[in-house]
Amino acid sequence: MARVKIQFPATKELHTVTIPVRIGDINYGNHVGNDAILSIVHEARMQFLAANGYTELNAAGTSLIMADVMVAYRGEAFYGDVLTIKIYAEEIGTISFDLLYHISTLRNGIAKDIAHCKTGMACFNYDTRKTSAITDGLRALLTGNAELK
Repeated sequence: MARVKIQFPATKELHTVTIPVRIGDINYGNHVGNDAILSIVHEARMQFLAANGYTELNAAGTSLIMADVMVAYRGEAFYGDVLTIKIYAEEIGTISFDLLYHISTLRNGIAKDIAHCKTGMACFNYDTRKTSAITDGLRALLTGNAELK
């Protein structure tokens, strides 16, 4: 079976957030569930945008919609863990881009990989229900050339 492999760019991450594992993130296996990983990725993306003065409905003059997602599970996370999510951008095109998320936690002073994720994001006009072009401001943010607001 072919496995999902996500390669992180050699560049410095665009943003880092920390998110504590909540009891609602825990499943019957007593670890973070696969559905919770997607929710954590969404929260990390929202925090990244908010840190730059944006939302998914106004990301430097455009809106965003998720086109696809990939998750490679690397280890277990448990209630009480604090997850560190490093966010990178790549494959920046005319209407879409990928965000990569490296999720880890510290356990006994050692970093443990939890998941590697990718969300394919598209610029989207919710009034016309069609994709739209990436704005110069969003491109600058994704390439690390934007100043924090």
